[in-house]
Amino acid sequence: MWNGIIFGRDVYHVVMWFLTYSILGWIVESAYMSVCNRKWTNRGFSRGPFCPIYGVGALTVYFILYPYSHNRVLLFILGAVLATLIEWATAKIMQKVFGEIWWDYKDKPFNYKGILCLESTIAWGFYTLILFGILQKTVERIVNGIPRGLGEKLGIFIIIVYLLDFLTIAYKERRKIS
Repeated sequence: MWNGIIFGRDVYHVVMWFLTYSILGWIVESAYMSVCNRKWTNRGFSRGPFCPIYGVGALTVYFILYPYSHNRVLLFILGAVLATLIEWATAKIMQKVFGEIWWDYKDKPFNYKGILCLESTIAWGFYTLILFGILQKTVERIVNGIPRGLGEKLGIFIIIVYLLDFLTIAYKERRKIS
């Protein structure tokens, strides 16, 4: 299982990068929102420290835009567009699955139905530059610093815990909608 290939990389590294981005995304967003709200704010939708949209977003942007990583201007533009499309798709999925979208940009200028805004689109472009300049190398160092056997066990454990957490929350949310 771990030695298969996804996007030219072995499954182990792709899965571990996904888990790392998902956990780091949760840490950063929860810390930021806790400061903004002046109280602890869990930005994940599950009980665990995990925001899979960061894993999906980071790896989607990384794998699709890697061929353009040498051109910073193009990388910025493509990253802004791609991440905005991911944000839009996430909003549509959340609306279907949970019956709501967990952010609202209606107070931001140049917003679209409160789910997209120019400010975030520009930020996504800068985040893409940071992803290629710093983040991916850091995530690779973190993952490579974990002994492979331990990483495989840890990866399976985190995935199982997250799936159980997610399924429990999704079931409860669907019951509220019904």
